[in-house]
Amino acid sequence: MRNAFKFLMALLVTCLLMLVFRALAFTIYTVPDKSLEPQLLRGDRVMVNRWSYGLRTGGSSFFRYSRVMRRPVRKGDFIAFDNPDSLNSCVLLGRVCAVPGDTITAYGKAFVIPADCQLCEYAVRSHYLVHSAAGRSQLLVPERNIIGRAFVVVYNLDGYHLRRDRLLRPIP
Repeated sequence: MRNAFKFLMALLVTCLLMLVFRALAFTIYTVPDKSLEPQLLRGDRVMVNRWSYGLRTGGSSFFRYSRVMRRPVRKGDFIAFDNPDSLNSCVLLGRVCAVPGDTITAYGKAFVIPADCQLCEYAVRSHYLVHSAAGRSQLLVPERNIIGRAFVVVYNLDGYHLRRDRLLRPIP
């Protein structure tokens, strides 16, 4: 009986630590399709650092949005973010192609993303969104939607087979 209690306590502590770790430090997302090739392949499990731009807190109707130990998002970073489209709430992956202060082109016109703003937005190129003629699309993602920076492919399950060439592969 004593050994069973020790085992259950160890299991409970392990599960609790895992949940805290995934909620506060790192989390893993799966790439669902081939749209992010060649950087990411279908089946890649990507680790995202929740602290890369500061830990996101609040943002609900009860608590004001803020970031603990805020750091700037850099152009070229591969990020995980909550879909800004309120109709489809899911996590998306994309590469930051413009930051506040940069000029982007949309619908044949040039737009400047405001450099000094409280709720900054970042232009992200992602294939999950409505596709343009070039097969890519840009989306302005509010800073509050950014979860963190994807930095490593942990592993890839191609069908039912583990791809050894994708183990712990850094994302460029």
